Amino acid sequence: MTVKTQEIVINSQTFILHPTGAAYWKEKDMLLIADVHLGKITHFRKNGSAVPESALYKNFERLDEVLHYFQPETLCFLGDLFHSYLNKEWLLFSEWVRKTTSKIILIAGNHDIISPLRYEELKIQVSSEWLINSILLTHHPEERQGFFNISGHIHPGIRLHGSGKQLLCISCFFKRKHQLILPAFGIFTGKHVLNPEKEDQVFAITTEEVIQVNLH
Repeated sequence: MTVKTQEIVINSQTFILHPTGAAYWKEKDMLLIADVHLGKITHFRKNGSAVPESALYKNFERLDEVLHYFQPETLCFLGDLFHSYLNKEWLLFSEWVRKTTSKIILIAGNHDIISPLRYEELKIQVSSEWLINSILLTHHPEERQGFFNISGHIHPGIRLHGSGKQLLCISCFFKRKHQLILPAFGIFTGKHVLNPEKEDQVFAITTEEVIQVNLH
């Protein structure tokens, strides 16, 4: 499948936005992914939700897809990698990590309640934030003077109006003056609709394309 990305420049650094919701930091050879929420599907299935078992593998297929596309040296998860406690998906994740050649770093989010020791066993570094030059990587969106913040947590979405009365809510990258919020990567996540202001930029994602939205 041919995908169409969008390239943006932040503080003289180049970021490529991918339809999966991942962002590739070109100068650092680093892939940024937020809010995968592994384990959520198993959690809901255990509690009686009619979610097909095949859905368990979709997030790993998407991870493989975007890693193959960029082949980054470093993969940084911006929080909420896992949705809950250990379950079947942790075993799938462990197997996936062992086959992955990229160095993996986790910026812990509010859902990341699994012990850091478990991640260390997989050679995954866990941190509360990561400051690289003028770029601040966090899970929750933050405003810190002198830095540009890249985060997740919000699961940003945008409402798009059609030529008639059609109304579509779609995931997006949401860029403010000093902040970029990544869409949720996980397939079993919701969206929080944001109302952009005049100076904001919105990049909606489809299965194959990242599209800058004309807000005005």
